[in-house]
Amino acid sequence: MTKKRLIITVLLLSWAGVAFMGVAINRNQNDWNSEAIESHHSAYYQNIITAPPIPEMLDFAGDTVPLKIYWVREALERELINHCYQHSRTLQIVKRAGRYFPLMKQILEEEGVPKDFLYLCVAESSLENAVSPAKAAGFWQFMETTAKKYGLEIREEVDERYHLEKATHAACQYLKKCKEELGSWCLAAAAYNMGENGVKTAVKNQSSSNYWDLYLNTETARYLYRILAYKLMFENTAQYGIKVCASDIYHPVPCKEVTIDSPIDDLYAYAKANNLTYRELKSLNPWLRSTKLTFSPAKSYSLQLPVTPKQCYNELFRGIQNPRVLINDISR
Repeated sequence: MTKKRLIITVLLLSWAGVAFMGVAINRNQNDWNSEAIESHHSAYYQNIITAPPIPEMLDFAGDTVPLKIYWVREALERELINHCYQHSRTLQIVKRAGRYFPLMKQILEEEGVPKDFLYLCVAESSLENAVSPAKAAGFWQFMETTAKKYGLEIREEVDERYHLEKATHAACQYLKKCKEELGSWCLAAAAYNMGENGVKTAVKNQSSSNYWDLYLNTETARYLYRILAYKLMFENTAQYGIKVCASDIYHPVPCKEVTIDSPIDDLYAYAKANNLTYRELKSLNPWLRSTKLTFSPAKSYSLQLPVTPKQCYNELFRGIQNPRVLINDISR
Protein backbone atom coordinates (compact mmCIF):
# COMPACT_ATOMS: atom_id res chain seq x y z
CA MET A 1 0.00 0.00 0.00
CA THR A 2 1.42 3.34 -1.03
CA LYS A 3 1.80 6.13 1.47
CA LYS A 4 -0.91 8.16 -0.27
CA ARG A 5 -3.43 5.28 -0.18
CA LEU A 6 -2.61 4.68 3.52
CA ILE A 7 -3.37 8.30 4.40
CA ILE A 8 -6.70 8.20 2.53
CA THR A 9 -7.71 4.96 4.29
CA VAL A 10 -6.92 6.41 7.75
CA LEU A 11 -8.93 9.54 7.01
CA LEU A 12 -11.94 7.53 5.82
CA LEU A 13 -11.86 5.36 8.93
CA SER A 14 -11.63 8.47 11.14
CA TRP A 15 -14.61 10.08 9.45
CA ALA A 16 -16.62 6.89 9.82
CA GLY A 17 -15.78 6.71 13.53
CA VAL A 18 -16.83 10.31 14.13
CA ALA A 19 -20.09 9.76 12.28
CA PHE A 20 -20.82 6.62 14.31
CA MET A 21 -20.09 8.40 17.59
CA GLY A 22 -22.34 11.29 16.57
CA VAL A 23 -25.24 8.93 15.88
CA ALA A 24 -24.67 7.13 19.17
CA ILE A 25 -24.50 10.38 21.14
CA ASN A 26 -27.60 11.65 19.43
CA ARG A 27 -29.46 8.42 20.19
CA ASN A 28 -28.33 8.48 23.81
CA GLN A 29 -29.35 12.12 24.09
CA ASN A 30 -32.77 11.37 22.60
CA ASP A 31 -33.16 8.38 24.89
CA TRP A 32 -32.21 10.53 27.92
CA ASN A 33 -34.65 13.26 26.97
CA SER A 34 -37.40 10.71 26.53
CA GLU A 35 -36.70 9.17 29.92
CA ALA A 36 -36.46 12.59 31.58
CA ILE A 37 -39.74 13.76 30.12
CA GLU A 38 -41.40 10.54 31.15
CA SER A 39 -40.06 10.52 34.71
CA HIS A 40 -40.57 14.23 35.38
CA HIS A 41 -43.80 14.63 33.46
CA SER A 42 -45.89 15.14 36.59
CA ALA A 43 -43.39 17.45 38.28
CA TYR A 44 -43.19 19.60 35.15
CA TYR A 45 -46.88 20.33 35.20
CA GLN A 46 -46.90 20.91 38.94
CA ASN A 47 -44.31 23.66 38.53
CA ILE A 48 -45.74 25.29 35.47
CA ILE A 49 -46.10 29.08 35.69
CA THR A 50 -49.75 30.02 35.92
CA ALA A 51 -51.89 32.82 37.35
CA PRO A 52 -53.06 32.24 40.95
CA PRO A 53 -56.84 31.87 41.32
CA ILE A 54 -58.94 34.92 42.17
CA PRO A 55 -62.28 34.28 43.91
CA GLU A 56 -65.55 35.64 42.61
CA MET A 57 -66.18 37.41 45.93
CA LEU A 58 -63.83 38.78 48.57
CA ASP A 59 -64.10 41.10 51.56
CA PHE A 60 -61.76 42.88 53.90
CA ALA A 61 -62.99 43.37 57.47
CA GLY A 62 -66.58 43.14 56.23
CA ASP A 63 -66.12 45.58 53.33
CA THR A 64 -66.69 44.10 49.87
CA VAL A 65 -63.69 44.20 47.54
CA PRO A 66 -64.98 45.35 44.09
CA LEU A 67 -63.19 42.70 42.05
CA LYS A 68 -65.16 43.52 38.90
CA ILE A 69 -63.27 46.82 38.58
CA TYR A 70 -60.29 46.07 36.39
CA TRP A 71 -57.68 47.99 38.39
CA VAL A 72 -58.78 46.32 41.62
CA ARG A 73 -58.58 42.85 40.11
CA GLU A 74 -55.23 43.48 38.46
CA ALA A 75 -53.73 45.02 41.61
CA LEU A 76 -54.78 41.99 43.65
CA GLU A 77 -53.45 39.62 41.02
CA ARG A 78 -50.10 41.42 41.05
CA GLU A 79 -49.67 40.79 44.78
CA LEU A 80 -50.85 37.19 44.51
CA ILE A 81 -48.33 36.49 41.74
CA ASN A 82 -45.54 38.11 43.78
CA HIS A 83 -46.25 36.22 46.99
CA CYS A 84 -47.47 32.87 45.64
CA TYR A 85 -44.11 32.43 43.92
CA GLN A 86 -41.98 33.37 46.91
CA HIS A 87 -42.09 29.78 48.10
CA SER A 88 -39.41 29.79 50.80
CA ARG A 89 -40.52 33.09 52.33
CA THR A 90 -44.21 32.20 52.25
CA LEU A 91 -43.62 28.80 53.84
CA GLN A 92 -41.60 30.35 56.67
CA ILE A 93 -44.38 32.84 57.42
CA VAL A 94 -47.04 30.11 57.38
CA LYS A 95 -45.01 28.06 59.85
CA ARG A 96 -44.53 31.07 62.16
CA ALA A 97 -48.25 31.87 62.00
CA GLY A 98 -48.98 28.66 63.87
CA ARG A 99 -47.06 30.01 66.86
CA TYR A 100 -48.18 33.62 66.91
CA PHE A 101 -51.66 33.79 65.39
CA PRO A 102 -53.50 32.26 68.40
CA LEU A 103 -52.43 35.04 70.79
CA MET A 104 -52.81 37.79 68.18
CA LYS A 105 -56.27 36.58 67.14
CA GLN A 106 -57.40 36.50 70.78
CA ILE A 107 -56.26 40.11 71.31
CA LEU A 108 -57.94 41.31 68.08
CA GLU A 109 -61.21 39.74 69.26
CA GLU A 110 -60.88 41.35 72.70
CA GLU A 111 -60.21 44.74 71.11
CA GLY A 112 -63.03 44.48 68.56
CA VAL A 113 -60.69 44.60 65.57
CA PRO A 114 -61.46 42.29 62.59
CA LYS A 115 -59.37 39.15 62.22
CA ASP A 116 -58.22 40.29 58.77
CA PHE A 117 -55.72 42.58 60.47
CA LEU A 118 -53.65 39.51 61.25
CA TYR A 119 -52.52 39.80 57.66
CA LEU A 120 -51.58 43.46 58.06
CA CYS A 121 -49.04 42.26 60.61
CA VAL A 122 -47.83 39.63 58.13
CA ALA A 123 -47.42 42.31 55.47
CA GLU A 124 -45.57 44.56 57.92
CA SER A 125 -42.97 42.18 59.32
CA SER A 126 -43.44 38.61 58.02
CA LEU A 127 -44.11 37.77 61.70
CA GLU A 128 -40.56 38.61 62.75
CA ASN A 129 -39.12 41.16 65.14
CA ALA A 130 -37.80 43.10 62.21
CA VAL A 131 -36.25 46.57 62.10
CA SER A 132 -36.97 48.67 59.02
CA PRO A 133 -34.56 51.17 57.41
CA ALA A 134 -36.71 53.89 59.00
CA LYS A 135 -36.17 52.23 62.44
CA ALA A 136 -39.70 50.89 62.81
CA ALA A 137 -39.47 47.76 64.98
CA GLY A 138 -41.26 44.62 66.06
CA PHE A 139 -44.06 42.55 64.54
CA TRP A 140 -46.25 45.62 64.12
CA GLN A 141 -43.42 47.90 62.96
CA PHE A 142 -43.98 50.80 65.34
CA MET A 143 -41.90 53.93 65.08
CA GLU A 144 -40.60 55.03 68.47
CA THR A 145 -42.76 58.16 68.74
CA THR A 146 -45.97 56.32 67.81
CA ALA A 147 -45.14 53.42 70.13
CA LYS A 148 -44.71 55.74 73.11
CA LYS A 149 -47.92 57.56 72.19
CA TYR A 150 -49.80 54.27 72.53
CA GLY A 151 -48.24 53.29 75.83
CA LEU A 152 -45.26 51.15 74.84
CA GLU A 153 -42.15 51.63 76.95
CA ILE A 154 -38.85 52.20 75.14
CA ARG A 155 -35.56 52.70 76.92
CA GLU A 156 -32.08 51.19 76.97
CA GLU A 157 -33.11 48.01 78.79
CA VAL A 158 -36.70 47.65 77.54
CA ASP A 159 -38.38 48.02 74.16
CA GLU A 160 -42.01 46.92 74.24
CA ARG A 161 -42.33 47.14 70.46
CA TYR A 162 -40.88 43.62 70.72
CA HIS A 163 -43.49 42.57 73.30
CA LEU A 164 -46.03 40.82 71.07
CA GLU A 165 -48.97 41.04 73.48
CA LYS A 166 -48.51 44.72 74.35
CA ALA A 167 -47.63 45.74 70.78
CA THR A 168 -50.73 43.99 69.43
CA HIS A 169 -52.93 45.87 71.89
CA ALA A 170 -51.24 49.12 70.86
CA ALA A 171 -51.75 48.35 67.16
CA CYS A 172 -55.43 47.69 67.82
CA GLN A 173 -55.79 51.04 69.59
CA TYR A 174 -54.17 52.83 66.67
CA LEU A 175 -56.32 51.04 64.08
CA LYS A 176 -59.55 51.75 65.98
CA LYS A 177 -58.63 55.43 66.21
CA CYS A 178 -57.97 55.56 62.45
CA LYS A 179 -61.22 53.75 61.70
CA GLU A 180 -63.17 56.19 63.84
CA GLU A 181 -61.57 59.20 62.16
CA LEU A 182 -61.59 57.90 58.57
CA GLY A 183 -64.82 55.90 58.52
CA SER A 184 -63.70 52.49 57.22
CA TRP A 185 -61.34 49.65 58.06
CA CYS A 186 -59.87 49.85 54.55
CA LEU A 187 -58.80 53.45 55.09
CA ALA A 188 -57.57 52.54 58.58
CA ALA A 189 -55.30 49.93 56.98
CA ALA A 190 -54.03 52.49 54.49
CA ALA A 191 -53.38 54.91 57.35
CA TYR A 192 -51.27 52.29 59.12
CA ASN A 193 -48.94 52.46 56.12
CA MET A 194 -48.90 56.20 55.26
CA GLY A 195 -50.30 57.86 58.38
CA GLU A 196 -53.79 59.16 59.01
CA ASN A 197 -52.92 62.69 57.88
CA GLY A 198 -51.78 61.41 54.50
CA VAL A 199 -55.02 59.49 54.02
CA LYS A 200 -57.11 62.47 55.12
CA THR A 201 -55.34 64.66 52.57
CA ALA A 202 -55.94 62.15 49.77
CA VAL A 203 -59.62 61.83 50.71
CA LYS A 204 -60.05 65.60 50.78
CA ASN A 205 -58.18 66.34 47.54
CA GLN A 206 -59.89 63.57 45.56
CA SER A 207 -63.34 64.06 47.10
CA SER A 208 -63.65 60.33 47.77
CA SER A 209 -63.64 58.26 50.94
CA ASN A 210 -63.65 54.99 48.98
CA TYR A 211 -60.24 53.32 49.31
CA TRP A 212 -60.62 51.48 46.00
CA ASP A 213 -61.07 54.76 44.09
CA LEU A 214 -58.20 56.68 45.65
CA TYR A 215 -54.94 57.43 43.84
CA LEU A 216 -52.23 56.88 46.46
CA ASN A 217 -48.45 56.60 46.55
CA THR A 218 -47.10 53.34 45.16
CA GLU A 219 -46.40 51.69 48.51
CA THR A 220 -49.80 52.48 50.03
CA ALA A 221 -51.63 51.71 46.78
CA ARG A 222 -50.23 48.16 46.93
CA TYR A 223 -50.49 47.78 50.71
CA LEU A 224 -54.07 46.59 51.16
CA TYR A 225 -53.82 44.29 48.14
CA ARG A 226 -50.75 42.69 49.71
CA ILE A 227 -52.77 42.10 52.88
CA LEU A 228 -55.59 40.57 50.81
CA ALA A 229 -53.14 38.29 49.01
CA TYR A 230 -51.92 36.92 52.33
CA LYS A 231 -55.51 36.50 53.51
CA LEU A 232 -56.38 34.40 50.47
CA MET A 233 -53.25 32.30 50.69
CA PHE A 234 -53.43 31.66 54.44
CA GLU A 235 -57.15 30.89 54.51
CA ASN A 236 -57.07 28.70 51.38
CA THR A 237 -53.66 27.05 51.61
CA ALA A 238 -54.45 24.03 49.43
CA GLN A 239 -55.90 26.19 46.66
CA TYR A 240 -52.70 28.22 46.53
CA GLY A 241 -50.37 25.23 46.61
CA ILE A 242 -49.28 25.52 50.26
CA LYS A 243 -49.20 22.07 51.81
CA VAL A 244 -48.68 22.08 55.58
CA CYS A 245 -50.08 19.94 58.36
CA ALA A 246 -50.30 20.46 62.11
CA SER A 247 -46.92 18.87 62.74
CA ASP A 248 -45.25 21.18 60.20
CA ILE A 249 -46.12 24.53 61.76
CA TYR A 250 -44.46 26.09 64.80
CA HIS A 251 -46.75 25.78 67.81
CA PRO A 252 -46.83 28.11 70.83
CA VAL A 253 -44.30 27.25 73.50
CA PRO A 254 -46.12 26.48 76.80
CA CYS A 255 -45.11 29.23 79.22
CA LYS A 256 -45.79 30.43 82.73
CA GLU A 257 -45.97 34.11 83.58
CA VAL A 258 -43.69 35.28 86.37
CA THR A 259 -44.05 38.74 87.93
CA ILE A 260 -40.79 40.58 88.58
CA ASP A 261 -41.20 43.25 91.25
CA SER A 262 -37.53 43.82 92.03
CA PRO A 263 -34.64 44.62 89.65
CA ILE A 264 -32.54 41.89 88.06
CA ASP A 265 -28.89 42.92 87.88
CA ASP A 266 -27.74 39.91 85.87
CA LEU A 267 -30.09 38.13 83.45
CA TYR A 268 -27.46 35.46 82.78
CA ALA A 269 -27.53 34.49 86.46
CA TYR A 270 -31.33 34.78 86.56
CA ALA A 271 -31.68 32.31 83.69
CA LYS A 272 -29.29 29.85 85.30
CA ALA A 273 -31.09 30.10 88.65
CA ASN A 274 -34.38 29.24 86.92
CA ASN A 275 -32.90 26.19 85.16
CA LEU A 276 -33.16 27.58 81.64
CA THR A 277 -30.78 28.89 79.06
CA TYR A 278 -30.18 32.59 78.49
CA ARG A 279 -31.26 31.92 74.89
CA GLU A 280 -34.69 30.72 76.05
CA LEU A 281 -35.13 33.72 78.33
CA LYS A 282 -34.33 36.21 75.56
CA SER A 283 -36.27 34.35 72.86
CA LEU A 284 -39.46 34.27 74.92
CA ASN A 285 -38.98 37.86 76.12
CA PRO A 286 -37.46 39.72 73.15
CA TRP A 287 -38.45 43.07 74.69
CA LEU A 288 -35.55 42.65 77.12
CA ARG A 289 -32.84 44.64 75.33
CA SER A 290 -30.00 44.37 77.84
CA THR A 291 -28.36 41.87 80.18
CA LYS A 292 -30.13 43.42 83.17
CA LEU A 293 -33.57 44.76 84.11
CA THR A 294 -33.56 47.68 86.49
CA PHE A 295 -36.56 49.80 87.48
CA SER A 296 -38.11 51.80 90.29
CA PRO A 297 -39.76 50.00 93.26
CA ALA A 298 -43.23 51.12 92.19
CA LYS A 299 -43.01 49.22 88.88
CA SER A 300 -43.11 45.53 87.96
CA TYR A 301 -42.73 43.40 84.83
CA SER A 302 -43.99 39.99 83.70
CA LEU A 303 -41.64 37.47 82.17
CA GLN A 304 -42.61 34.46 80.09
CA LEU A 305 -40.70 31.36 81.22
CA PRO A 306 -41.01 27.94 79.59
CA VAL A 307 -43.00 25.37 81.53
CA THR A 308 -40.48 22.78 80.34
CA PRO A 309 -36.95 24.07 79.61
CA LYS A 310 -35.52 22.93 76.26
CA GLN A 311 -38.95 21.75 75.13
CA CYS A 312 -38.76 18.93 72.57
CA TYR A 313 -40.27 19.73 69.17
CA ASN A 314 -42.72 16.83 69.13
CA GLU A 315 -44.07 17.80 72.54
CA LEU A 316 -45.28 21.14 71.18
CA PHE A 317 -48.02 19.49 69.13
CA ARG A 318 -48.68 16.53 71.41
CA GLY A 319 -52.41 16.08 71.96
CA ILE A 320 -53.35 17.60 68.58
CA GLN A 321 -55.73 15.32 66.71
CA ASN A 322 -54.48 14.09 63.34
CA PRO A 323 -51.18 16.03 63.25
CA ARG A 324 -50.51 14.78 59.70
CA VAL A 325 -53.80 16.08 58.23
CA LEU A 326 -53.28 19.05 55.91
CA ILE A 327 -54.38 22.44 57.19
CA ASN A 328 -56.46 24.53 54.77
CA ASP A 329 -56.90 27.62 56.96
CA ILE A 330 -53.87 28.61 59.00
CA SER A 331 -55.83 31.33 60.85
CA ARG A 332 -58.24 28.95 62.60
